[in-house]
Amino acid sequence: MRTYLLFQLSCQVRLLVRTEFCLTSIACFLLSMVTHTAVCRGQDRQQQTQPSLQAGDINTDFSRVYIFVDRTTALGHAHGVEGHLRSGNVMMDGSQPGTLLFDMRSFDADTTMGRKVFGMADDIDAGTRKKGNENMLGAEVLYVSKYPEAKLENIKLTATGKTSDRKLPEYLMEGDFTLHNTTRKISATCDLEEKNGWNHLRGKFRIRQTEYGIKPYTRVLGAVGVKDELLIYGDLWIVPSP
Repeated sequence: MRTYLLFQLSCQVRLLVRTEFCLTSIACFLLSMVTHTAVCRGQDRQQQTQPSLQAGDINTDFSRVYIFVDRTTALGHAHGVEGHLRSGNVMMDGSQPGTLLFDMRSFDADTTMGRKVFGMADDIDAGTRKKGNENMLGAEVLYVSKYPEAKLENIKLTATGKTSDRKLPEYLMEGDFTLHNTTRKISATCDLEEKNGWNHLRGKFRIRQTEYGIKPYTRVLGAVGVKDELLIYGDLWIVPSP
């Protein structure tokens, strides 16, 4: 009798082990299917969100434009403005004219990077930044509600045969810059670095606000204000030609 009971108990234990093994296998299979589906969906979303860039296209996620706005007197502040590009294409071989489209609504005065680029301390408080942006983006200066974009068209790049201060190949960029529906020719000295699979093009040019119908901002009867001349610095990441 005792032997029979032990035999029955042994059979039940083996049955439980087999059942647990089957349940574990089913659970692992279902988990692998869920994980595989999630990974595939994640890859699909990633492919959908990544833009299809062609040779010469500007990577707008990384590229920036910076503007140095100097003060007229010892009162007030000099400013470093950071802005984004909406789109652009620049062919380094000059096979076709280039274009840069600036998103004027994105311009932000005295960001940490905007000041750092021009060697200024990041010491502007939030209240001053807020007021500065209101003045800059408003109707008295950039008037972004009426002029949301600026553009640089007919861009031509010419190698100068020289090297820059960064010991990189130097180029002369020429084009037609349009701001507030006024277009004037500009030229910028640039240098090119091939980095991490991109063409990293950096350069600068100067404009006068009054040449584009903008009156330089002043207050307190001119005791506080900014200069007419602006220094515009471009930091562009461009898809290289194959």
